[in-house]
Amino acid sequence: MPDSKAALTRVAVEVALGTGVSRREIERRLKQMIHALKLTDSEVSVLVTGDAQIQQLNRLYRKKDRPTDVLAFAMSEGQKNPRIVAKNLPRLLGDVIVSMPTARRQAKAAGRPVLDEVTMLLAHGLLHLLGWDHATVATDRAMRAETDRLCAAARTKGRSLQRRETPTRKLS
Repeated sequence: MPDSKAALTRVAVEVALGTGVSRREIERRLKQMIHALKLTDSEVSVLVTGDAQIQQLNRLYRKKDRPTDVLAFAMSEGQKNPRIVAKNLPRLLGDVIVSMPTARRQAKAAGRPVLDEVTMLLAHGLLHLLGWDHATVATDRAMRAETDRLCAAARTKGRSLQRRETPTRKLS
């Protein structure tokens, strides 16, 4: 019988038709990342969409009228303690939106599989939901290292990669 906290991990994934990426595989990989972060009582939603929709969101929320690869909308933005308090309910982390056409272009330029690029974008977005940022050279380096760790965790089939005993500090 699974432990009750693990049962509270929720990942909602909506994938636009014709992306060629499995909703089930995205969900599995994201759950592996959440497990690696020891956030088993958390909920996140993911939308894999096209450049037009992500450009619209980028224009509306960030005042940048161009497509981007990933957007993250944290439920806890601006709060010191981001837990949405309700007994026996998961912590609502927020939404991650990935542009599949941009992910395809970036994967081709990097010479890697599209699923690996999408996984990296999901890890990056998930870290933003948790308050990580890359505004300085030091925070960018730390965020890239944590993104790499989450991508490695996502590619595993089991649950072997967990957060280090001395966790990387959360950046603001």
